[in-house]
Amino acid sequence: MTTRLPLRQVKSTFLDLLFPLQCVGCGREGSLLCASCCETLRRIEPPFCQRCGTPLGGRNRCAACATHPLTIDGIRSLYLFEGAIRKAIHSFKYRHLKAMAAPLGQMLGNYLRASHLPADVFAPVPLHRKRLRARGYNQAALLAAELSRQTGLPLVEEWLVRQVDTAAQARTLTAAERRRNVREAFACTRELDGERILLIDDVWTTGATLDACAAALRAAGADSVWGLTVAREL
Repeated sequence: MTTRLPLRQVKSTFLDLLFPLQCVGCGREGSLLCASCCETLRRIEPPFCQRCGTPLGGRNRCAACATHPLTIDGIRSLYLFEGAIRKAIHSFKYRHLKAMAAPLGQMLGNYLRASHLPADVFAPVPLHRKRLRARGYNQAALLAAELSRQTGLPLVEEWLVRQVDTAAQARTLTAAERRRNVREAFACTRELDGERILLIDDVWTTGATLDACAAALRAAGADSVWGLTVAREL
């Protein structure tokens, strides 16, 4: 009996033979992020702020959340934004290595299954249409699509839009500047009916973008909004 491989698997195998995968961290052939480099990643473990996920000791809230309470119900991130994970995300985001969505999405899926964050749907943090046209893809949407494939939960890419083409957050220096930069930058395109939404993004620094997204979704009727990212800056 002859077993036919799915066309997608045949294509992937053929491309792997022509262009062997190389780890973005160390250059070793075999995968985009090898097991050795994954072992070097610094996972964010408790204790951390129950709202924003910032690592801390002996308290439930960090100083930033005490001073500027967030609208979002909570944010969780897997790793500190450094080393191999930083290289992986930069390659994914700026060097058109869209295949990185698979291993990064697998990491998010493993975390989600263990953490049980509330979610009925996944919503990626959107890009403005100008930036999307320039880049060609939204890395957050690729991650959310991978999570949807793994879990069976729907992806609602059209519910949230970026209506203001703000300056890139990486170019602003302070948390206050970042909050001002994205204030009212996002809008929900429909009335919601108590959905639990999990926002997906690659990296967060102050949580300003995720919080602005959450404000738009909560105003439209979402019951809860959480954020999940691969990494976070400190």
